[in-house]
Amino acid sequence: MIPEKYLTSLIARAFEEDLGDGDHSTLSCIDKSEQGKAKLLVKQDGIIAGVEVEKAVCNYLSKDLKLNIFIQDGTPIKKGDIVFELSGPQHDILRAERTILNFMQRMSGIATVTAEYVKELQGLHTKVLDTRKTTPGLRLIEKEAVKIGGGTNHRIGLYDMIMLKDNHIDYAGGIEKAVAKARKYLQDTGRNLKIEVETRNLDDVREVLRIGGVDRIMLDNFDIPTTREAVKIIGGKVETESSGGITLSNIRQYAECGVDFVSIGALTHQIKSLDLSLKAVK
Repeated sequence: MIPEKYLTSLIARAFEEDLGDGDHSTLSCIDKSEQGKAKLLVKQDGIIAGVEVEKAVCNYLSKDLKLNIFIQDGTPIKKGDIVFELSGPQHDILRAERTILNFMQRMSGIATVTAEYVKELQGLHTKVLDTRKTTPGLRLIEKEAVKIGGGTNHRIGLYDMIMLKDNHIDYAGGIEKAVAKARKYLQDTGRNLKIEVETRNLDDVREVLRIGGVDRIMLDNFDIPTTREAVKIIGGKVETESSGGITLSNIRQYAECGVDFVSIGALTHQIKSLDLSLKAVK
C-alpha cells in the first residue's frame, strides 16, 4: 500500500508541472459549466495497474469528478476493454487526463512485464524481485506496480536492509571485514535488519558460509551451471538470490537451480508503458 502522504505529494507535483498557471487549451474553448464523461480505453493487452492511484488523482483535483470502475488493479485486460468511466466538469476531466494516463500507463507496463516473468515460474517456489533501479521520485509507485503484477518487493531503499555489494566489500577490505563491521553496526545501533552479501564466484560463496551471520547470498552474474553448484554448496543454510543476466528466456532455468529469489532490474527500468487512452463519451 502506498502511503497517503507520499501519494498526495506526488500527485501535487504532477499537477504543478502540468498545469502551471492554467490549462489554457481548455479555458480558451470550453465553458466552465459544461459537464461530460470520458472512458479509459485499453489499446493493448496486459495487466491493469494504477486504478487506486487514479482514484487519488481525481479526489485531489476535484470533488466533482465521479468514477465508475469496471476493472480493478491486477486484472488481465484486452484491447477494447473499458477500465472505468469518469464523469464531471469537462474542465476537470481534461485537466486530469494526462496525469491519470502517465501514472496508469507506466504502472500497467510494469505490472504486465512482471506478470510475464512470474508466469514463467509457475510451479516453482522461486519469487521474482524488483530492484532499486527505479525512476527517481516514483519508486513506491513502480514497486506497487510490481506487486500488482505478482512480483515481490526487494528492499525499498538503502535503509531497510543491509546489502553488501562488490563496492562495499572492496572498500571494507574483503567479505569477512565487511560482514563483521555490518554485524557490529547492527548491534551498536540496535537495528534489526537482514544482511545480504553479493558473491562473484564460488570461492566467495564458500567464504560467506564460513563467516556466517548473513541472511541471504546473492549470486551475481553466475551462469546456470555455477548457480546450480552454488545452491548445492549453500544447502539451504541461507536464502539465495540470482541476479544479473536473467531474462524471460532463461529465468525458469535459473529458478530450477533451486534459488529462492531472482531479481530483475528490467521490471522497472526497461519497460514500455501500456497503451491506454482517455476518450470523451459523446
